[in-house]
Amino acid sequence: MPPLYRNMDRLQLDAAYNNTKAVRDFPALLAEFQQRSAAWYAAANVQRDIPYANGARTRFDLFPAHGKDAPTLIFIHGGYWQNCNKEDFAFIAQGPCNSNINVILAEYTLAPEASMTTIVNEIGALLDFLHNNQAMFNITPGKVCLSGHSAGGHLTALHRGHPLISHAMPLSALVDLEPISLSWLNDKLALTPKEISDYSPIHSVSLGGPIAVQVGDDELPELIRHSQEYAEALAQCGNHVMYQRVAGCNHFSLLNEFQTGGKLLQTLRDLLTQ
Repeated sequence: MPPLYRNMDRLQLDAAYNNTKAVRDFPALLAEFQQRSAAWYAAANVQRDIPYANGARTRFDLFPAHGKDAPTLIFIHGGYWQNCNKEDFAFIAQGPCNSNINVILAEYTLAPEASMTTIVNEIGALLDFLHNNQAMFNITPGKVCLSGHSAGGHLTALHRGHPLISHAMPLSALVDLEPISLSWLNDKLALTPKEISDYSPIHSVSLGGPIAVQVGDDELPELIRHSQEYAEALAQCGNHVMYQRVAGCNHFSLLNEFQTGGKLLQTLRDLLTQ
């Protein structure tokens, strides 16, 4: 089998981007996330399924902070643009909410129902909606951090220049779609050459607000490479970049670091002071 990308053939590429097989018992791990999320929904002050467009999945959940002038975290879940729901990851909101940070959990239409172009545009529509309704959702201008995990990190990197966004924190972000297009992930994504070019953040790095690029130190090498090369490109462009390989974390356990005392929560709080 001939090499397709960085001396990897199709089988090697498939393995290089298969996060669920790289951890032990992913179904049990996801079930735990879902249980913790359900418990947090039951305990929290939350407004659920607020529509930002006309699609069945174009909605978001708001966990409001107390008082005025609170910062806001907008979080986009992962799942390789084709799996998972915002409800699976609501547990990440508990730590920020306890630190008096508004949390917005974003949802979007998944592939293959939606193309990459549609997904990217939906997140843009969400940010436009929030930008036009900041007072309604207690959003403080200049204190809005866009964050996302994996595919959500990719969408974060693409939209960090939106006028609503003052800070960004991509987690395990996929910033180059070329290897994605050559692997099993493209079976549902069906990426076009234009989408690969237009929506690979590594090829469109520009100067923007403070950004914290985060990745687990125990992740697959390709995921670490994406984050490292993206952080380097951002720095070369003159951005204020915080880059961290979070020790002891794989692709999924990284999200536990949003809990009180966790490294992601501390990074978020530090970033918002920049």
